[in-house]
Amino acid sequence: MNTYWFKPREYGYGATPVTWEGWALTVVTMFVVVLASMLAPVLGEGRSGGFTALVIDVLAITAFIMISRMKTDGEWRWRRR
Repeated sequence: MNTYWFKPREYGYGATPVTWEGWALTVVTMFVVVLASMLAPVLGEGRSGGFTALVIDVLAITAFIMISRMKTDGEWRWRRR
């Protein structure tokens, strides 16, 4: 059984969460990005902490995009009126 977590947006590009799994994935990704940014000084001194936070952010957002594209009912494309 393939349950879709997202549906294509009516206008614009991307998808919108429609199930609790989609919303949970969205919230967890936002939490990871914010937490990594807040902990940047702890992750390393000077530029290394900022770079580590940036790498974590990029990995989290990339994973979010890949999972949401796989779990979208339809394709991602630009939609307009």
